[in-house]
Amino acid sequence: MLYPLKFEPIYKEKVWGGDKIKAIKSDKKVPDKCGESWEISAVQGDLSVVSNGFLKGNTIEEIIEIYMGEIVGDKVFDKFGIEFPILLKIIESKENLSVQVHPDNIIAAKRHNAWGKSELWYILDAEPGSKLISGFKQNVNKQIFFNSINAGSFEKLINQPVVKSGEVYYIPAGRLHSLGKGVTLVEIQQTSDITYRVYDYGRTDRALHLDLAEDVIDYRQTTDIKTIFDHKPDFSNNIIKNDFFTVNFLPIMNNLSKDYYEHDSFVVYHLINGKINILSEGNNLTTISKGETVLIPAALKSIKIIPIEYSEVLEIYI
Repeated sequence: MLYPLKFEPIYKEKVWGGDKIKAIKSDKKVPDKCGESWEISAVQGDLSVVSNGFLKGNTIEEIIEIYMGEIVGDKVFDKFGIEFPILLKIIESKENLSVQVHPDNIIAAKRHNAWGKSELWYILDAEPGSKLISGFKQNVNKQIFFNSINAGSFEKLINQPVVKSGEVYYIPAGRLHSLGKGVTLVEIQQTSDITYRVYDYGRTDRALHLDLAEDVIDYRQTTDIKTIFDHKPDFSNNIIKNDFFTVNFLPIMNNLSKDYYEHDSFVVYHLINGKINILSEGNNLTTISKGETVLIPAALKSIKIIPIEYSEVLEIYI
């Protein structure tokens, strides 16, 4: 019988990493200057490995190959096959990250035989004054923007909102974006590792991709920068619902029964705060603490969530 699946985090040491992920994870395996923790990944070369139960030691690709729709849902398996369609990360930026853009599904398929990359950021922690970049203040064009890159004046053209803990920002494919220093967040994205860098603050250890980015960038004014959502307790408050993923904010004060039968999809929980038990079929009890992620297989039609303390969950499915 299937059960809620945990995975070994895949830690990424980065020059811009810090010590926030180490504090969140309470794991001795977290390296110094950890910039990213890949919580669930189907990216080739970085396949997540199950860390609990009788499937322990198997990769996410292997379990989907065996159980197919029982893990991800029949409609999801028909579309994505054995490739799990969501990549979930915790990211800390102790320095400014590169200014970049991601292609959409059409361009990514044509150039890379891969999926595009739209993503959502949930801000876990932000130092005072920390910012991010999301799109343009006004309509520009290719020539104006690339001239500003060469002149070092592009920051006059872009939105740079100051961010706070608990805020959400959606970054669709094609939107110019970057994470400023002093921010820790959860990133939910399509399974893709395609990034076109257009500016890297003078760092020379990585290539820029100006020629690839120029026809991917959306040069229109961006107005929908921050995503507003409700915080009703013991309820799945929708943050976003599109073709790539549905993300809900679920604050838990009391025992909850959840039935996902109609979704025909896996469900991922990432615990932002608190600690919960998940009771599933066969009286299987799985404990999740702050900073942990669990995959609820589609075959588990109903579960019970028992909060050990007040908890906040990101609930994700297709």
